[in-house]
Amino acid sequence: MISFMGWSKRRFAASFLTVSMLFVGACSTTKTTTTDGEEATASTNSGKVIRIAIGTQDQVINTAVGGAVVRELDLLEKHLPKDGEYAGVEYDIQWSSYTSGPPITNKMLADQIDIGLMGDFPAVINLIKFAQEAQDADSIFIGTLAYSPNGAGNAIMVPKDSDVTSLADLKGGTVSVPFGSAAHGMLLKALSDAGLNPETDVTLISQAPEVGGSSLRTGQIDAHANFVPFGELFPFRGFAKKIFDGAQTDSPTLHGITVRSDFAEEHPEIVVAYLKAMLEANQMFREDPEGISAQIEEWSGVEKEVVYMFLGPSGLQALNPTIGDVQMTALKNSIATLTSLGRIEKPVDPNEVVNWTDESFLRTAMEELGLNYDDVVATAESYEITGEDALTGEAIEDPKRAAQYWVQGEEKVTNFASIANMVKALTALQAEGQTADAMFVHDHNNGWKLFAENSYFVSNGDEVAAFLLESEAQAYASQTGGTLTAFRELQEIYAQRPVLVGTR
Repeated sequence: MISFMGWSKRRFAASFLTVSMLFVGACSTTKTTTTDGEEATASTNSGKVIRIAIGTQDQVINTAVGGAVVRELDLLEKHLPKDGEYAGVEYDIQWSSYTSGPPITNKMLADQIDIGLMGDFPAVINLIKFAQEAQDADSIFIGTLAYSPNGAGNAIMVPKDSDVTSLADLKGGTVSVPFGSAAHGMLLKALSDAGLNPETDVTLISQAPEVGGSSLRTGQIDAHANFVPFGELFPFRGFAKKIFDGAQTDSPTLHGITVRSDFAEEHPEIVVAYLKAMLEANQMFREDPEGISAQIEEWSGVEKEVVYMFLGPSGLQALNPTIGDVQMTALKNSIATLTSLGRIEKPVDPNEVVNWTDESFLRTAMEELGLNYDDVVATAESYEITGEDALTGEAIEDPKRAAQYWVQGEEKVTNFASIANMVKALTALQAEGQTADAMFVHDHNNGWKLFAENSYFVSNGDEVAAFLLESEAQAYASQTGGTLTAFRELQEIYAQRPVLVGTR
């Protein structure tokens, strides 16, 4: 039995009565018990079509486990109900992809999309717009796709050769961002925290990710802010560099699932089926992160190394589908930030978001799949780099000090217990004429996953520490007496040393 929470108190009674009358008047045979009841139901439903319209964001790989993976591997079709009142029904599954959340909300309000996938700031705008403007339905937040407890994923970037190194340097400049997106909210807060007035100290313009990337390449803007995965994707492609990471806000961020309440009320079993498909996609990713990352690259155009960086072991985002305290904080903070910045016309109490969330569909999906709620959370939160160091054979005991590389042409990522071991192995690899498409390290102070080539390092003998920010690397070098280097310089240092391979 699906329970409905406080999200539709205003309309549930009327909707329930309407739906009940419709079933009595139009689908009474569905409730009739006969000796061949299911056959009678199928016959009654012959020609009946149920639309399932899902709006996703293919390039925003945080939505992949609810979007592209479910779509391309036909996981929703696998779990859709096919008996009882759904016997004989034809499903019209309509997928559409967008570059940000606001267009999805517009189509949900127009009853053209039933289920929408979007980031935290667009999601709360979605919920508020339905509550304040829609007459026929509410919107419900029913689950999380991926999240970061500190805000990793959103980022502010400048052209690769820019002299800008901090937000303060952007005063008087032009900054683009997809308006209404999670990155927009992050940018407004980051500028305000840095003492810059977003209205007067910078010129903000709205640009979709592909336009912002082009503007960075050609130097038409001073900076561009964006959400997952573009803060890593553009630097990975070599034409941008990060000057601010959303993790510096230490404020949780997420991408999640919203659904129109009228659709959920009429077809709760379909909502549960969709969530079962998403849960299966999560499991498939954990079992083969490199393989699914490669498939997502085919479906989205986002390089597999970037997908893996976000969603793989010790990645920037956790595939935790629940709506726990951290996820609720992300939604509440989004409302508070947008309200304080005057971006919500009719401000609401952030605590109101509790009435617009409902985990009952997700819990039912878990129950039907034989999953324990607490185990699902624990599995998602403990998804870290494990195993043995590929160079020395030692156990990887601290995932936040581990390093990895993905050798060109290989199906699996190679793990190391330390940055130093990874660089030693990389030196030997390159001596054999092989290359790695990506090298992964972790910020020494915060544990954030980083691309090695876009990081700053402090070398002190065989001890190597990585940093996102040059200022923090400089401070650590001064504190420890180490040497500040870029990754290529670090490779040159280790190229002069013998590579000692362990007994493995």
